[in-house]
Amino acid sequence: MTRPSDEGRLDGPAQDAPDSGRGGSGRGVEPEMDPQSAVLGVADLTRTFGEIVAVDGASLAVEAGELRAVIGPNGAGKTTLFNCVMGALAPTAGSVYLNGRDITDDPEERRPHLGMARSFQSNLLFGDQSVLENVRLVVQTARKGAFSLDLFRPHHDVGRDRAAAIAETVGLDADLGTEAKNLSHGDQRRLGIAMALATEPDVLLLDEPTSGMSPGATAQTAQLIQDIRDDRGLTVVLVEHDMDVVLSISDRVTVLDRGQVIATAPPAEVQNDQAVQDAYLGGMREEL
Repeated sequence: MTRPSDEGRLDGPAQDAPDSGRGGSGRGVEPEMDPQSAVLGVADLTRTFGEIVAVDGASLAVEAGELRAVIGPNGAGKTTLFNCVMGALAPTAGSVYLNGRDITDDPEERRPHLGMARSFQSNLLFGDQSVLENVRLVVQTARKGAFSLDLFRPHHDVGRDRAAAIAETVGLDADLGTEAKNLSHGDQRRLGIAMALATEPDVLLLDEPTSGMSPGATAQTAQLIQDIRDDRGLTVVLVEHDMDVVLSISDRVTVLDRGQVIATAPPAEVQNDQAVQDAYLGGMREEL
């Protein structure tokens, strides 16, 4: 089988670097706990698409309350790994564990009820509904355990206070009546995070939460993610292209290259790991 080509480089402090191939076979990978003992564990996970190996035997164990970043060059397998963890894709091999339970075969729609949530993307928002209604719909759905059209009835007030409190958490308390389609891009991303929080997860997955944001909005969102982890005690795993965000808020960073984990360590160690330099940053250490 072949691995996906490494087209382009992840955005970061350095300029895009030429493809230098794999930077080593796992040096820089810190020993982690047994994935079955972690809050979120992935054991030897592989996902193929025909002859293409998108994720190749990846393992990680995220501890309770940890803020873990997953980074890597374009085509490294980050989003595929996230999709397998969340159940949007079935792994070709390997296992996913949540709080010690093997959830590999659980359907995607069940995972929020087990304590795992992924931030809602802009195209999944209810554009014609207000900020408050978007969050309330998820609050009520999470409590019912199933979606019901009666949730759209104007008189249905269950969960409004809870929804308003969650919207305030992400800084949207002044926009409760604003239709989602009229929010700025950054505020739509924050609404997506609020909707994920409405499921009351133990583990929150964020896929490029600052993508497309201005520097100011990026800094605000990075602080929001840190505050959510600190205030709520959540375990947070994020895929992120902005290296300033990754290095400033992460407890540990896992680096993927061509579907394989090549490093897992605190940010400062990953920043200076030669395997990461070769595979991801092209050796431009002085630029970091």
